[in-house]
Amino acid sequence: MAGRLYIPPLDLERLLPGLIVDDAPITGVNLAPRRPLSMIRHEAGRLRMCHAFWGLTPPWLEVLDRAPHCARAESLASRPMFREAFAARRCLVPAGGVYVWKSQPRAKQPFLVTRVDRGPLLLAGLWCRFHTTLTRYHDSLALITVPTNDLLAPLTDRLPATIPVASVERWLAPSTPTADLNDLLTPAHGELLGAFPVSRRVNDPNHQEAACAYPTGPMLRRTAAKE
Repeated sequence: MAGRLYIPPLDLERLLPGLIVDDAPITGVNLAPRRPLSMIRHEAGRLRMCHAFWGLTPPWLEVLDRAPHCARAESLASRPMFREAFAARRCLVPAGGVYVWKSQPRAKQPFLVTRVDRGPLLLAGLWCRFHTTLTRYHDSLALITVPTNDLLAPLTDRLPATIPVASVERWLAPSTPTADLNDLLTPAHGELLGAFPVSRRVNDPNHQEAACAYPTGPMLRRTAAKE
């Protein structure tokens, strides 16, 4: 799952030329659900960045604590919670990495999953809108998870799907057929992602110092011998 994100300052305008940024991008060393994130979506034929609450809150949801922060790719088309948003309201969450916890005999060891080149990740998500009045509303989102590849499987069984820059328009465009969308929701190539252990201080979301994301050991990554 994706219960915590690492989002440093990212050069998104260079990554996605023409991106419209309404508000300053949200950054943080140790971001947990139930708080705002920056998301990118299609709006009037343009890519636009805005803020949304991390935890999908459709209008009929009665208990905020039940707002899911992740959605399994395999259930998007069948679960009422996600079906409509998957068909019409997809988004991307730019991030630098995703924290995961590897089970060990005494205590879980946190790892930070990043691109091996430490470049930005575009995490697949879906969003919805809840109107409080005719003119006021709140947007919310959930990340879409897929099974991990064999390299990262010892750390966690699922991670957010990553969308390549070349496929951003296809992912966000409302007209993209479902079959094409499902083709994008696959485990990341083994050469793209790596992971390194970090301090257990990241276990507490109140800890926001930069050291939370510093490696405490070598990066687990695909090597030439394993390709």
